[in-house]
Amino acid sequence: MQVHSSAPTRIDLAGGTIDIWPLYLFHPGAQTLNAAITIRADAHLESRRDGRIVLRSLDTDRAVEADHLDALPDDSALPLLVNLVRFFRVEGVTLTTTSQSPAGAGLAGSSALTIATCGALARWTGATYRDEDLLQIAMNVEAITIKVPTGVQDYRPALYGGIAAIELGIDGVHRVGLPVDAAGLEQRIVLAYTGAPRNSGTNNWEIMKRHLDGDRHVIEAIGRIRDTAAAMRDALAQADWREVGRLIADEWDNRRRLAPGVSTPEIDDLIARATRAGATAAKVCGAGGGGCLFCYGEPDARDAIGRALADGGARLLEYRIDREGLLIG
Repeated sequence: MQVHSSAPTRIDLAGGTIDIWPLYLFHPGAQTLNAAITIRADAHLESRRDGRIVLRSLDTDRAVEADHLDALPDDSALPLLVNLVRFFRVEGVTLTTTSQSPAGAGLAGSSALTIATCGALARWTGATYRDEDLLQIAMNVEAITIKVPTGVQDYRPALYGGIAAIELGIDGVHRVGLPVDAAGLEQRIVLAYTGAPRNSGTNNWEIMKRHLDGDRHVIEAIGRIRDTAAAMRDALAQADWREVGRLIADEWDNRRRLAPGVSTPEIDDLIARATRAGATAAKVCGAGGGGCLFCYGEPDARDAIGRALADGGARLLEYRIDREGLLIG
């Protein structure tokens, strides 16, 4: 028996960090905007006759093996996969994972991998989960693994694909697909890997602690990020591309104020190069501190922006908006 699954990563357009419970409860009307992209994470399950468990990550060249679930080590080299296999109580399998996203890219690669693996393991066991249940399992297992709170936005593009608003409120989390001209957005965004991975859990956790401690500076910046997300949702719906660019720049200006290390000299240099080449806005993907950034500009400036980023040492990433979400076969 074999099961293969695949899930897309995402670009976060606006409203990141505010999606961590309970931050959004303190900012009525909070939402995040993101777009699933065709840089995917994959999980492959294959049955074994010897009953053993073999976990393999092709990206990290790591493997964990055990005779049964109780023998899986707590301090393994692949803690996320160990925790997922333990939850679904699966034995007698080889689980192999891979991701097209660079390590620490800020594209929610770990969340996409978690959704892909959850989908494969659920299919393997024959369990039927509602979407919300699968999302909750993925979020909780990843939080257990990284040992800090996780946000809610990253699992939804992996499961559903498309461009969406994730509305965050007292009554729960709601995904709303947005009628955005995906081709128009693609033509204006150049995605690049800076070459330096980052730890999103660390940045977001520091921001969350400062917010909960009553840091007025952080609270006000998060409030402005919320307002920018709402305005960007309207601009995207109207295909007001000039306004979208202005709001991306505004979001980045507020995000970099949240904590030291959100930006770096290397990121600042790449953004300056892209700006000279015609970019009107740029922001780091995810929590910042490294990983990927995207630069925004008119379609006729896209090639020049890409060359400027490459000349600065960044690796350009080819992508499209992904409309399919989780695929299992």
